[in-house]
Amino acid sequence: MNGCRSFGADGPDGIGAALRSIDCQTAQGTAHAFERLFGHHGGLLPVLTLILTLYVAWTAVGLLTGRARIGVSGLTPRMLTLGAALTFATSWAAYQSVVWNLLVGAPDQVAGLLLGTHGSATTLFADRLDRLFGAVAEAAQAAQNAAGADAKGWQPADVLWAATMLLLLGTAGVLITARIALGALLALGPAFLVLAIFRGTRGLFEGWLKAAILFAVVPLFAVLIGGGAIVILTPIAENLGAEPTMQQAATVFLGAAIYCTLMAMVLKVASQLVAGWRPGSGAGEPARVTRDAGAGTTVASSPTVFVPATGRAPMATGDDRIRAIAAAASPRPLAGPAATVHEEHVVRDRQRLAGLPTAQAGNVTPFPLATAPRARAAALGRAMGGASRAR
Repeated sequence: MNGCRSFGADGPDGIGAALRSIDCQTAQGTAHAFERLFGHHGGLLPVLTLILTLYVAWTAVGLLTGRARIGVSGLTPRMLTLGAALTFATSWAAYQSVVWNLLVGAPDQVAGLLLGTHGSATTLFADRLDRLFGAVAEAAQAAQNAAGADAKGWQPADVLWAATMLLLLGTAGVLITARIALGALLALGPAFLVLAIFRGTRGLFEGWLKAAILFAVVPLFAVLIGGGAIVILTPIAENLGAEPTMQQAATVFLGAAIYCTLMAMVLKVASQLVAGWRPGSGAGEPARVTRDAGAGTTVASSPTVFVPATGRAPMATGDDRIRAIAAAASPRPLAGPAATVHEEHVVRDRQRLAGLPTAQAGNVTPFPLATAPRARAAALGRAMGGASRAR
């Protein structure tokens, strides 16, 4: 960390210098932590070897005993997850090129493209904020010197000093703290990447990923949202003069308060975006098929069956089925118009028999059947007519 510029006795020269120093120290600290964890002489390399051995052994035991079934569709995601986790957890070049650049460099590049700037958009935003902060501080010092020591009550200098504190608090409370928190998460990232291999600890990895993305997008929204407030406030602060009035000081204070509110909204917006993200789940799609993990069977919902709601409905259903069977088994005449009528009755009874429900389940919905007596009388008449013709 000796290559980074440290703060002097009076602190950093400005917010931009503080951000540059924090970014440099965060990058070197993350590299040092990676080397300590999973480097060539890392302290967690034996633990990683033991974890992988147990993982392979447990998978082999499950396959030998028949408790686990692995096909191409299930084996491919496992192997991809295992390979990606081990690559990023044991190779600093891969971790820096993908994870670090995506979480630290990508939001800054997106902000630069949107604002049309060259270089780091976050650093340029901090430099503009330093310019605004310096203009307000100079006006506050000039107003304090002009008021003298005998001034009582709230003076324009006091209001301007309060505005500078709001500007400093809004920036340090969002940008600097987000960079420090993101650096700490990236330093512990290799350990959480290993946890993504196992299903029981995958939730910890997803929590780490969501937190890292939260603190990665905070500077992006801070630059985009706070940049407009800085553009509006900078001309006002530079035109305060040596003796600003209370109205001018109140205007600057109001702008600083709005700036702090916007920074608070940045945290709220980023939190809402990350909270609505579900890594690796299709919760937004309706579940049509439920798969049993233990037996590997597929359970589908059966359609609703409607049956008569009368008290004698089961008996009537059984009688209709018996009559239909008897009509189908009865001897048919050889010829004549009666044979045609009898065949129509038999076909109709068979169709009704095929449409009758065979069993009642938990999804049976009763409905009133008003035509049950009429159908029963018609079936009885057809049965009696068939018996008389047979004799």
